[in-house]
Amino acid sequence: MEKWFIKNKVADYKKIAKDFKISEFLSKLLVNRDITDYNLIDSFISSSLDRLHEPSLMKDLLKGADIIRDKIINKRKIRIVGDYDVDGVISIYLLYTGIKKCGGNVDYVIPSRINDGYGINNEIVREAEKDGIDTIITCDNGIAAIEQIKLAKELGLTVIVTDHHDLPFVVDEAGEKKYLSTEADAVINPKQKDCNYPFKGLCGAAVVFKLIQELYLIFELPLESTYCLMEYAAIATICDVVDLIDENRIIVKKGLELLNNTENIGLKALIKETGIEDKEIGVYHIGFIIGPSINASGRLDSALKALELLLSNDLDHANLLAKELRELNEERKQMTIDGVEKIINIIENSEIKKDKILVIYEPEIHESIAGIIAGRIKEKYNRPTIILTQGKDGVKGSGRSIEEYNMFEEISECKDLLLKFGGHPMAAGLSLEETNINQFRKKLNENTSLTDDDLISRIYIDMQLPLEYISFKLIDELKLLEPFGKGNNKPIFGEKNLKINRGFVLGANKNVLKLILENENRKIIEGIFFGDIMAFENRVNEIYGNGELDKIYKGIGNNIKLDILFYPSVNEYNGNTNLQVTIQNYRINK
Repeated sequence: MEKWFIKNKVADYKKIAKDFKISEFLSKLLVNRDITDYNLIDSFISSSLDRLHEPSLMKDLLKGADIIRDKIINKRKIRIVGDYDVDGVISIYLLYTGIKKCGGNVDYVIPSRINDGYGINNEIVREAEKDGIDTIITCDNGIAAIEQIKLAKELGLTVIVTDHHDLPFVVDEAGEKKYLSTEADAVINPKQKDCNYPFKGLCGAAVVFKLIQELYLIFELPLESTYCLMEYAAIATICDVVDLIDENRIIVKKGLELLNNTENIGLKALIKETGIEDKEIGVYHIGFIIGPSINASGRLDSALKALELLLSNDLDHANLLAKELRELNEERKQMTIDGVEKIINIIENSEIKKDKILVIYEPEIHESIAGIIAGRIKEKYNRPTIILTQGKDGVKGSGRSIEEYNMFEEISECKDLLLKFGGHPMAAGLSLEETNINQFRKKLNENTSLTDDDLISRIYIDMQLPLEYISFKLIDELKLLEPFGKGNNKPIFGEKNLKINRGFVLGANKNVLKLILENENRKIIEGIFFGDIMAFENRVNEIYGNGELDKIYKGIGNNIKLDILFYPSVNEYNGNTNLQVTIQNYRINK
């Protein structure tokens, strides 16, 4: 079950349209995304490189760049400590190649997801000291590594933190948050409370990109030479699912342009291996093909493999690595499918189905995909979901939440049952004793303030758009809003009371439903649906009976009325071009 709402945000659409020489249609879509400030509108529409913020505005960035310069000049050994996800791998790549280009003596380590867990640890610090390392630079981690950095300083190491995660804090007796800080020589993170950087939403690789920009200036390398790094920063920005607004939008737009003409041997090999070399690479290809292939190495093998691919100068070796990454991702996908099926089976055949917060323990699930599975289950049931599995050091879990449930705060109320815990309102990671699982599940559900209404999925529609308004010109206008992603979702339009003139099931796997739709003004258009066809058919039969479904597929007049949520697009096939709508959700009217 779901509820549909039309956004009703108030603004002077006509004035915005006139001032920026755009249509009122586009003006309304911008307002629906809370883009009303004229500077933001201008930046959003133009997305030019001169809209990038000055790197030096970020707290400690100049200090960190100066430290790195001195270490390079004095031939000190630098070690980068990264993370095993896409953002971490790309961050290392940018920092490593950037420091190398400036003449630095630099190497890197990536913690093992299974053996080390997230971020810098004491063993990595001691290993660095033993190896004669002078300076550690963290990327995409480090902001919460209080004890590890304290150890590094005690051992005489210089430490620079580059990160983008929220600052750690404790709550004092008065209920006030007290933010914790490290002893690092420089902390570069736009989310620091006293940082004046205008945009706080950068991913880890984008923070590194800003640092490299400043480093290039110090070594009198042309600033323009850093722009080629945006293809890498764009990959990390998309895959870390940060808001595609402000600088992130600029980085992704420019990065995608570069990526479609990349000179990186490893990326070219991966693009070819994954079968997208003849396509215009967009957010989808990065988020669902390239990114997961890079991520798979850190999940099931070693993230060093993905980094090695990016650094490769040998085509044969790159092709071999790309093949390994694709195969690892295929293995990960099958493991995910199997895991989701197991969890659904557990839910459907137990008392857990009645819970508002789903807590499921399945020891056979690989701990690296628990978060992915939690996300899939959350989407299916629209409930906060925590998947627990047997890790190397006991029971570990990952959670994914819905907007109405602050997972971090709610799990914090159960911290007496946990060994470790971290996260934010929409996601969490934790570990606990197996004997505490049932009590943990019970306590979360007993303490929750979630109502049945909170568990009903809500879809917010940009506007009702009659089929006769759909045109090639309108679709071109919509392209001005691209790239779509978090913070700039693809618009959702609605139309009511449509007739179905005919239906076809298409595709090699019979997984595409094509409907010939007609509205009350007799405008006809093709609709394509990639969702659950069987559920659609069952719903038609439930409301209208079997006869009406047969009429759809035979093209015979029927009584079915359909409401749809859709996005308009152009279909090109066999040299023919026509307008169509991609159906995202539907309601069959009684």
